[in-house]
Amino acid sequence: MLPLESLPTLNAVLNACAAICLLCGRWAIARRHVPSHRAFMVAAFALSVLFLASYLVYHFSTQVVTPFRGVGIWRPIYYSLLISHSVLAAGVPVLALITLWRAARGDFQRHRAIARWTFPIWLYVSGTGVLIYVMLYHFFVVKS
Repeated sequence: MLPLESLPTLNAVLNACAAICLLCGRWAIARRHVPSHRAFMVAAFALSVLFLASYLVYHFSTQVVTPFRGVGIWRPIYYSLLISHSVLAAGVPVLALITLWRAARGDFQRHRAIARWTFPIWLYVSGTGVLIYVMLYHFFVVKS
């Protein structure tokens, strides 16, 4: 079992892996390699589900709030990323489920139509999740 304080790092790793799977899945479908596309997208979904479970465990198990310590221009940059990330993240599970459901049913025309929205939003959320983690835990930390 991982210690609770290592969950933010695990969450960032899961987000990064999901983003890589999303990019690989997009690359595969652009080359009409459907089996690889399917495998990468299912992997991205599984990684995102693991991320969500880990995120919820961490935030329901600890009262720790890690303040952002950046100053100057970094504050509005960080909070802009955080707000846009959080708002869009709320929609990713629904979009991902609908997109995967349509593919599983063989409704590829409607699958492609929603995937055009799902892919960039999901990729943005996964990528900014990693960036937010790095800014919060590595760029602007108080050195002791």
